[in-house]
This record gives sequence, C-alpha cells and structure tokens, in this order.
Amino acid sequence: MQENDSPIQQAKLLKEHVRKKLVSPIDDNNFSSKLNFIDSVQRLGVSYHFEHEIDSALCRIYEISTKDNNIIAHNDDLYHTALLFRLLRQHGYRISPSVFFKFEDKTGKFKESLVDDIEGMLSLYEAAQLRCHGEYVLEEAHNFILEQLTKFITTQLNCSLSTRVQHCLRQSLHKGLPRLETTYFMSFYKEYPSHDQKLLTLAKIDFNELQELHLKEVSNITKWWAKDLDVSSNLPFTRDRIIECYFWALGVYFEPQYSRWITTKLAALGTIIDDIYDAYGTIEELELFTNAIDRWDICCLADLPKYMQVCYKAILDVYEEIEQEMRKQGKVYCIKYVKKEMKRLVEAHMAEARWCHSNHIPTLEEYMQVRITSAGYPILITSSFLGMEDTTEEILLWATNKPVIIAACTLMFRIADDISGDEDRQHVVSSIQCYMKEHKISRKCAIKELLKLVENAWKDINDACLAPTQVPMKFLMHESLMYARVNFDLIGEGFARQSSLTEALGRLVAWRQKETARRSGNKFRLATRVVCQAVFGAELEREEDFYTTLDGVCEIVARTDGFWKISLFSIVAMIIFSRVWTIRWWPVVGEASRYSWQQRLITVLIKGCRIIRRPTDGLEVENGGLEC
Repeated sequence: MQENDSPIQQAKLLKEHVRKKLVSPIDDNNFSSKLNFIDSVQRLGVSYHFEHEIDSALCRIYEISTKDNNIIAHNDDLYHTALLFRLLRQHGYRISPSVFFKFEDKTGKFKESLVDDIEGMLSLYEAAQLRCHGEYVLEEAHNFILEQLTKFITTQLNCSLSTRVQHCLRQSLHKGLPRLETTYFMSFYKEYPSHDQKLLTLAKIDFNELQELHLKEVSNITKWWAKDLDVSSNLPFTRDRIIECYFWALGVYFEPQYSRWITTKLAALGTIIDDIYDAYGTIEELELFTNAIDRWDICCLADLPKYMQVCYKAILDVYEEIEQEMRKQGKVYCIKYVKKEMKRLVEAHMAEARWCHSNHIPTLEEYMQVRITSAGYPILITSSFLGMEDTTEEILLWATNKPVIIAACTLMFRIADDISGDEDRQHVVSSIQCYMKEHKISRKCAIKELLKLVENAWKDINDACLAPTQVPMKFLMHESLMYARVNFDLIGEGFARQSSLTEALGRLVAWRQKETARRSGNKFRLATRVVCQAVFGAELEREEDFYTTLDGVCEIVARTDGFWKISLFSIVAMIIFSRVWTIRWWPVVGEASRYSWQQRLITVLIKGCRIIRRPTDGLEVENGGLEC
C-alpha cells in the first residue's frame, strides 16, 4: 500500500488483509488470537464488510470449542472464556453459561482470586449482559463483578484501565450503540498488545467515508423538514426533533446499503402527531383527525383545522413517496403494513387523550396496551424494515403481530421514558402513576418495581435473539435489539432531565475555561474553523461568538483521552437528542440561523468526530478529517 493511494484504494487493500486473517485456519495455537481479532473487527465498526467470513469463522469455532451447546475449553482463562461465550451468543448460538461454574468456589460464590484479573472481569461483565431468564450463574457474575469493578475505580483513579472500567460500567457493550462504541474503542485500541494497525487504519477510513454519507442524509432530511414542511411557521407548537429522529434511524443501521429516510420522516411525523394529541389539539379536533386517518382520504382535509391540514397532508405525501419507492423495488405490498401502524398510532393517542379529558388513571396493563403503541416503536420498527432490501411480506407480518421481542423493546422504552420525564409531564398519565395507584405504593417503590420489568425485558430480547429464531438474525439485530440500544443510550441514563443537563453543562463550562488557557496549534484551530464554516455557512453575523465556543469544545475534546473525551461528546449528544429543547446555552447560534441550534450541533458532532485526535496517534487534522 502506497502513501499516495486514494482512500478507496487503501481501503480495498486493507479489506483484503482483514479478510485473509478472518479466513485463516483455526487451531489451538491461534484460537485466542482469532477471538480477539473478530471482536476488534466488530467493535471498530467494519464487520459489515466481512459478515460471511465472520459467520464462517464463528461456526468453525463453535464446532471445535463446544459440545451440546456447552463450552469445552480446557483452560481457566476467564477473559477468553467469557469472550467466546459473548461472541457466540451475539451471533445467535444458544450457548450454556455452565462453563462459568468452574470460576466459583465450593460455596457457589465467584472466587476472590478473580479480583486481580481486571481484564477477565471486564470480559465476564460484558458476557453477563446477554443473560436470559433463569441463568443464575450470570446473575451472580454480574452482581459480583459490578461490586468488584466499582471498588476498583475508587482506588485506581489514574490508571488507563480504570478509564475503561468506568466506561464499561456506564455503558456496557451489549446495551450501547455500536457506532458510538466505535469512536470510543478507536481511542485505546492501539494499547492492545495484539492490535492490528492495518485494521485500525481501515476502520478510520471507513468511519470518515460513512460520515460523509450521513452528513448528506442529514442535509436532505433537514431541508424537507425546514423548507418543504416549513414546520417552524406552519406548526410552531411542535418540537424541533428532526435530527433526533435521524439519530434513531442511524442508531438502528449506519451501514451504507440501508435507507434511513423512511424511518426518519415517519418518526418526525410521529413527533408532530404526539404534540397535537398531547399538548395542542382540543378533544373535538382530535376526534376529527383520528377519523381522517382512519379514512385515509385527501377529501378529509376540508374537515380539519388548518394546522391539522398541514400534518395530514404531510402524512399522505410521505406515504405516497414511500409507495413509489416500494413500487420501484417490486414490494408495493409493504405500504399496507406501515399504514396499519400509523392508524394504530393515532388510535392509541386518541385513547390517551380521552383518559386525560376524563382524568382517568388506567391499570398498568391497560396503560401498557395503549402506550406501547403510542410510543411509536411499532411504526418505527416496521418502517425500518422497509429500508432493508431483502425484507419480505412474512417479516412485515411477523413485526405487525407484536412478537415478544418487539413487545419487550416497546415496554422498555415506555418505562424508561416515563421515569426520565414523569415529573415534567402533567398532561398525560405515566406508568409510574398507574403502578402507584394500582398497588398503593410510593413513587420510589413504583420505579424500583418498574425497573425490574425493564431488566426482564432485556432478558426477553436476549432470548429472542438466540436460535432458533422466527425471522433471520439480521432483522432481529438491526431492528429490535438496535432500537432497544438507542432507547437505552438516550433515555436509560437519565440525561433527558433538565437538571442533569444543567449540571453536565456546568462541568463542561468550568473545564473549558480551564483548558482554553492552554490552547495552541494554529493548524487545529484552522481545521475547527473550516468545520464551523461548513456547518454554519456565512449566515451568522457574529462569527467570533460561536467560533470561540466551538473552538473550545472541539479542542478540549481533541486534546483529551479516554473517558472524558467520550463524556464530553455524550453531554453534547444528550443535549441534542433529549426532549429538553429550551436550553439557551448558545443564544447567538439559536437566533442567527435558519435551522435550529440542535440541528447544527449534531452536524458538528458528526463532523467533529473527524477532528478528534490523540497526540500519540500521529494523525494530522486537515479540513476536519483524519489522515491515517
């Protein structure tokens, strides 16, 4: 590979290198290194290039390392035993966790000697996240390791391993978004003794190429929202969440072969519908809109108020656009399934509106039957199937019949969202209120019990992803599991709350003021300005107001390693994606451009990842991109 080769030429050669390592013969001498390499390929975000090779390698590993779904590895290497278990389960193999009994003592407790093997405990902690119902050895492993790792980070604050432990406890690999995990894993992959520099270079090239695609998609979708629909003028009461909607689609599948616009547009329309039913429309107007959706006829426009006409017309137009796309693919039958889910969505919102109008607090069961649909999960999952070329009618039929895995995902989302925003939502009942009334307990106790339901939902999801499955594994992984991860990432940590955001911003401000004094490097500053100029254009009158702020944020992140780097970007991401849209942190940015500040910030976030560098990496920043 020559230095003057184009990124495309470099990527082609690097892919061949990775492919050869994946298909090389497996024996006792390279068994562990093969597991490490497969794990690295997946965590660096390039496994979609090598799906067949990885499947074949894991099939061979399964054949030589298991018998009757029991791992028969003969050594006591906790790290690789747990890694083997996790990789096989991630790919649908119903592996028994009985192999971990050998790490317990005679009393049935995990051996205290394991506390010295931090890498092994991290590996087992990640493996335990894939536990199903009744797997008590994994429950015990999770609780034991959680306690030990928590102790570790309180006594080893300054070591690099402590940074990884903190990240693992805050966001496990199984419950996190692979795309965000990739940016984190890149930051310390070179520290691995067995790291492959060519694999890392491929991952960086691929990451940059995909970012260009995602930025174009963001541009197109925001134009539809801001110009075609002109939401700020036609529907000023609705929340501006178009970038959050795109993030949901991107979280489900980032790969270039999949289409994200269908899911994004339907999610955005779902936001408008949610605001109409929850906060704006009268009960009489909502009845009219519900009937109009049920009839699905352009003639219904005349019966609706003006603001509802805008929404109704947008729904019909988007569905016509979807139908045209499906017709090109010879799958026009798909449209009836997403229409069915839209009607279910509106009917569920209407049921909630009637509850609110009559001050009715339903039972938890009654609440879940309605709110699981009104949350929008069923329509989002069904619509995202349309972005995958090999979707069949059988798969859509399966999805619309509410299988266990989809029910678990929607229940998890509903409870997490209620816990996150219960005290701020006075216009509609929550699962917490239902549980409190039904069981006559306090809010704290109700939340504790509801979180148990969330934990059980994860076990339902894990079990549904193991063979034999009702639909091909890729549809389970790309849809239901990935939606659960998006939900867990955005809502599960509580960052959607105003108080959490304010506190996080306070830390960010204080650190920025401290670090800004140490600025240096005109080349990096110029690169940051190029990114800002590309994002904001020439429309802002007071450029220095936002250059100063963005230079500070980007430079701090670029000069920071490990946990803090990811934390800063997580703070910015959660601000953007949260439901709290009234924060006035950068008022100049909010007032001076045709798009909302959240939209531009996410572009900075996506583009900004390209200018993150570690001084030890030997990477040069040029026009906002990483040179490998």
